[in-house]
This record gives sequence, structure tokens and C-alpha cells, in this order.
Amino acid sequence: MEMGSELSKTVATFIVQKILLDSVGLAYICATAERFFAVSAVLASVVAALPDAPSARLLKHVTRCYLRLSDNARAREALRQCLPPLLTDPGLTACLGDDVQTRGWLAQLLVNVGRGVGDPAFAGSVTEPTPLQG
Repeated sequence: MEMGSELSKTVATFIVQKILLDSVGLAYICATAERFFAVSAVLASVVAALPDAPSARLLKHVTRCYLRLSDNARAREALRQCLPPLLTDPGLTACLGDDVQTRGWLAQLLVNVGRGVGDPAFAGSVTEPTPLQG
């Protein structure tokens, strides 16, 4: 996920996303602090490289990975400390354009880790998630 072209990084991140979307995969990655922090560190390094080569597709998959990790209580607590602030940088999130789904995932991630979109550190970076209508 850290090396190669934008396409190879995106594919690798997509694979991690698919693992995390499976309940067994999420449980496995979150079972030990070492596994969680290994995945989190790689995701953070991908985020750190995004300003040099912005990619909406890659940011979408990274955001979805972090959002899925936030579904686990222990991981959510850890993400409160290690979620990269760059994830909500308006300069970086601008590459999302009108991608409402990813912006919603990002807003939900911030809510999940206790950094709601009202937090001054993230003012203007994402939009408030809209309630689901059923």
C-alpha cells in the first residue's frame, strides 16, 4: 500500500478494505494491538503521501478502511489518538469533489471517534452526515 503506482496502492487498499468489511477480518485485525497498529500505520502513511499525489479513489478506500475500523470499540478508542489529522484537511478532501458518499463516510468517522464536524480543528473540512431516511 505504501509503494508503487496510484493504481497499485488503490488495489492494495481495496483488498484491506474488503478484509475489514468482513466481520471475521475486522475481528482478526483488531484482536491484538500489534495488528491494529500495523494496519493503522500503513493507512496513515498512505494518507501522508496523498498531498503529493491526490487521488479521490485512494482517499475513498482509506476512509472506508478507517470507518470500518471505527466499528470496533477498542479500535475506535485507539483511532481517537492516531487518526491522521490530514484526513480532514480541506486541501486534501477537495479531491473528493462532489463525492457525497465518501464525504459522508468521513463525517461519520469523525463522529465515531468523537471528533464531530463541529470540532474547530475540522471546521469546513467535511459536511455533516445526513440521517438515513427509511
